[in-house]
Amino acid sequence: MADEVTVPLLPCRSIDEIVEFYRALGFEPTYRQTRPNPYTALQREDLALHFFALDGFDPANSYGSCLVFVPDTGTLFESFAAGMRAAYGKLLVSGIPRMTRPRKRKNTGDLAGFTVVDPGGNWIRIFPSSGPVTRDEDRSGIAGAEQSRIAKAMENAIVLGESRGDHRQAARILDATLARVQDSASAAELVEALVYRAELAMRLDDGERVDALLDRVRDVPLGEADREALAETLAGVRDLEQARRADRRSSR
Repeated sequence: MADEVTVPLLPCRSIDEIVEFYRALGFEPTYRQTRPNPYTALQREDLALHFFALDGFDPANSYGSCLVFVPDTGTLFESFAAGMRAAYGKLLVSGIPRMTRPRKRKNTGDLAGFTVVDPGGNWIRIFPSSGPVTRDEDRSGIAGAEQSRIAKAMENAIVLGESRGDHRQAARILDATLARVQDSASAAELVEALVYRAELAMRLDDGERVDALLDRVRDVPLGEADREALAETLAGVRDLEQARRADRRSSR
């Protein structure tokens, strides 16, 4: 049988805060129920998500998750990011809710995925619909190419930070590698690692470390070709800077 549809049903603390958040991402409510059990359905083009509220629910302890496959993760990320900035004044890069930037994952070649963590603590994991490559395919695009030490560390840190939510261990991996290879890494690799480490520091509420890492990023000499290749990463720097400014204002 063809044309089957599966819709994830995810827990939350409040359907009102779920609706407010997803409206910022371009979703519209298609159903709402408050009794006997709070329930809402949201739709954005062909993407549907349903939520139910639980008394005493703690989003930090949520195991809710689903996979979403889309033709273009970068375009969807930019649309979500624009909605977040309009609604919240910044890209939400830490805490709950938040959104990660698209990054390559193991066995996905040049395809990048990202994650939305919503107010219910649900991880909406968004990947390219073209699907993963196999383990035997060369991720670099060059037959037999060997990954650098910093590229391998980034790959492992992303698995821990983006797939498992273990930000502290991901940070340890990058700290250990950055201490050993900073002088031998390419400028582009070094900036990628420093920016991701700064993002992890943001998630760990270590604002001083974020500032120090971004200072190191600014000190890395980049040519025009590097800046072009790192356009998305440098956009992430601007988001982190904006988030830090917002943190400083709120702490006054």
